[in-house]
Amino acid sequence: MKFLFKVFHFLLLFSSLSTLVCCALPALLVSLGLGAVLAGLAADVPALVWISENKSWVFTVAGVLLLGNGLWLWSQRNAPCPLDPKLREACISGRRYAQIVYIISLGFFALGFFFAFIAARIF
Repeated sequence: MKFLFKVFHFLLLFSSLSTLVCCALPALLVSLGLGAVLAGLAADVPALVWISENKSWVFTVAGVLLLGNGLWLWSQRNAPCPLDPKLREACISGRRYAQIVYIISLGFFALGFFFAFIAARIF
């Protein structure tokens, strides 16, 4: 079960970062006048173009992973930890780490969503 939990966190962080790379990074580079860097990056990393073209799918998958992880964290918030002091401390710090990763992932997702769907219509 712990392995599944770690894999789920990795997928969550990876999908949130892909939303950031797809939309926030290009907007940042262009706004700083680094369009040539963005063109070179797109030429070197063809997956960046695919992610940008399929951003609705990327955001849907990332949103589903975020929702699933949020529900998982919520359901496990009061789960008992072992009585052994070392194991109990590891359990508590693991929960804290999971919450921090989740909050960072939410921030990446929100920033990517803003640049992908909202900022494009404003500017």
